Amino acid sequence: MPLADRFLTVRRDPHSEEVLARGGDPEAHSVLQRTGFVPVVRVHETYHRAPTNLIEDDDARLGIEAVARLRAVGYHVDCDEDFDTDRRPPLGASVAHLAHRIREATTTWDAAGVLTELTASHDGILAALEEVLIATAEFHDGLGDAADPHIARRLRYLADERLQAIRSDLSHTRNALADRRVPHPGRSSCAEEVPSTEPERSAVCACPPPPRTAPAPPPPPVAAGLRR
Repeated sequence: MPLADRFLTVRRDPHSEEVLARGGDPEAHSVLQRTGFVPVVRVHETYHRAPTNLIEDDDARLGIEAVARLRAVGYHVDCDEDFDTDRRPPLGASVAHLAHRIREATTTWDAAGVLTELTASHDGILAALEEVLIATAEFHDGLGDAADPHIARRLRYLADERLQAIRSDLSHTRNALADRRVPHPGRSSCAEEVPSTEPERSAVCACPPPPRTAPAPPPPPVAAGLRR
């Protein structure tokens, strides 16, 4: 691995005020995407930017988190003073809990973070699944039975066509959710706790219930035919 790929910059652009991350290898790009950055692919360069529509100071917190995570896995990061940190967070997530995390997500940002675990280009779950499919195809190449070449071709087709389509669609969905930065209108992060100042301890949470879909109206009655 070229030494230059171990160096990155995380800085606020003086013209656009965007927080931009430049440099690094595919693993660094994966870390940036897991942190919440959105990849920007140009003809001569691939870099990462903070999502649009962030509330005040959230892009700074994103820059700090990116610097912390990159340095935690050994990258050298040159950054603005506002993003400098000594924190070194652990990385990784459990595959078994991803569906649960999406069901519990209350904002588009939360959901985008879960999808990043799937779509991260270097060590995301789908990238690992592609490696498994290719390795299994290679295993069948010289196994000897008449059906083995067909199995190998089928596995490569799944990796090259089906899995790539899934990854592409999910990556687009993840980036769109990261940019929206809005709460889910039907979900609440309320823990249903009663305030300590509430004198009536049997009281329930005062948060309004989530909106419900109005039931469909019944079909109009069928007019009875006239008797002759």
